[in-house]
Amino acid sequence: MRKGMGRGQGRGHGRGEGRGRGRRRPLDHGDLRLLILKLIAEAPRHGYDLIREIEARTGGAYVPSPGVIYPALEALQDLGWVEVEADGSKRSFRLTEDGAAELEANAEALDRIEARLADLLDSDRPEDPSDVRGAMWRLRHAVITAVRSSPDDPERRKAVADILAEAQEKIAGLGDD
Repeated sequence: MRKGMGRGQGRGHGRGEGRGRGRRRPLDHGDLRLLILKLIAEAPRHGYDLIREIEARTGGAYVPSPGVIYPALEALQDLGWVEVEADGSKRSFRLTEDGAAELEANAEALDRIEARLADLLDSDRPEDPSDVRGAMWRLRHAVITAVRSSPDDPERRKAVADILAEAQEKIAGLGDD
């Protein structure tokens, strides 16, 4: 079996479970790599295509960041499971024969991953409705864009931090009604 993601790896080992408010992470260690491989097996994809597809398959309950997706893609490329081809200014990732063999060897783990994603998609968790998730996602990107557009501007960073602090206070105050 190849190094990195053999059978039985990625079972969580208790880490990440119960963190925060008692929720499990959407994917255990190593699961994201297998999921990415499966999605690339369906069709060659760009990094942001993968993010959008994972978001769609979980009903927005899990949206991996570029900071998670791109290192995972690089690791898959280093392992020889995907290859990169230029697609204009973007890089498109395509499954290799070794990647297909890895998917086949991990079919059971993929079934478990897909079941977990289906649970997220079917979830109507009242603590995290889709309209709130969408608003949080848009806010996150607005903050990142505002800060990155002028990274050396301390006044802009302070203004963003002040807006976030005000929003946090207002949201926290909703429970006081």
